[in-house]
Amino acid sequence: MNTLNRNENLSFPLEGGIDLQSIMRQVYMWMGLGMLLTAMVAYITVNTSLISLAANPIILIVAVIAEFGLVMGIGFGFNRLSSGVAGLLFFAYAALNGFTLSMVLLAFSTGSVFLAFATTAILFGSMSVIGYTTSMDLSKMGTYLMMGVIGLLIAMVINLFLSSSLLDMIISLAGVLIFTALTAYDTQRIRRMAMEMSRKGDVEAKMGIFGALKLYLDFINMFLFMLRLVGRRR
Repeated sequence: MNTLNRNENLSFPLEGGIDLQSIMRQVYMWMGLGMLLTAMVAYITVNTSLISLAANPIILIVAVIAEFGLVMGIGFGFNRLSSGVAGLLFFAYAALNGFTLSMVLLAFSTGSVFLAFATTAILFGSMSVIGYTTSMDLSKMGTYLMMGVIGLLIAMVINLFLSSSLLDMIISLAGVLIFTALTAYDTQRIRRMAMEMSRKGDVEAKMGIFGALKLYLDFINMFLFMLRLVGRRR
């Protein structure tokens, strides 16, 4: 699955002046396209024989490992990848994520999925606007938020053995709060980095893709924790 699949090595060169609005438009355009592709692949998987592949534990594990590999590859490859290759890798990740998410979506009622998605969209949109417009420096939050992500991972592993419904609720609530805050933090970080970049070749296009990936990960993780929190299982 995609949960907690974040990579703080998604770094960008800081080199002096660029069209900020153009960058942010590309960020949200790429993110929107990625979300659309994820939803399409998840829908097709759930409603076709592909669901039998997604239900295969070995195939699912391979797919999850491939997701991590794609995120790591995109994150470390900013200076080496062209915008075209970066875009293809981003779409490959979005499609693969749709495939793995199909099993999660199948476990919850359709109404729960829509409720979790709508709630996540409202939270994400609000926090992204705050992150883009606020004059408050959110950079100091980064260390604490990543510590929170690590704490979530540890708690989730522990709960695999405990199977505590109370701990699961606490984890889900904490996950929503952490990724809500990360949305504002990442939006401000992308904005600041874009303002400090210089226009060289297709760097602007790659910045849009890399920024989209970070916000995509925030949205998907927030959605998954929200679904665990408010979703009703079939």
